[in-house]
Amino acid sequence: MDRPSALIIEDDPDLSFLFSRALESAGFETEIVNAGDAAMMRLLSMVPDIVTLDLNLPGVSGEHILRYIRSDVRMADTKVIIASAYSRLSDALYAEADLVLTKPVNIRQLRDLAMRLVFSAPSSTQSIH
Repeated sequence: MDRPSALIIEDDPDLSFLFSRALESAGFETEIVNAGDAAMMRLLSMVPDIVTLDLNLPGVSGEHILRYIRSDVRMADTKVIIASAYSRLSDALYAEADLVLTKPVNIRQLRDLAMRLVFSAPSSTQSIH
């Protein structure tokens, strides 16, 4: 069986590295994109199983990316984890994401929750602050 794919959309290189390692330890094949416009281009040619999404990105906002993912039928099963320091904006997008994590993110928690989202039955949106 192929490993599930995770697209990490995060402009902080240290966080994107940590997110990548956490998701790889959970069995995901990871790819990092560090700008919103680059993420939009990448999403034209791939359908990730899970996306970790920062909201404050250069180029195109994370909010715009989230709405794009949700409007694209190819990504109907893609799980989106918002990871942002902006809790007010994150809360406003709560209904559109599968999970909302407020930075700083606990890496073990990210790994475990990502595994549950992709490898278990569908559940309702959750918010972890």
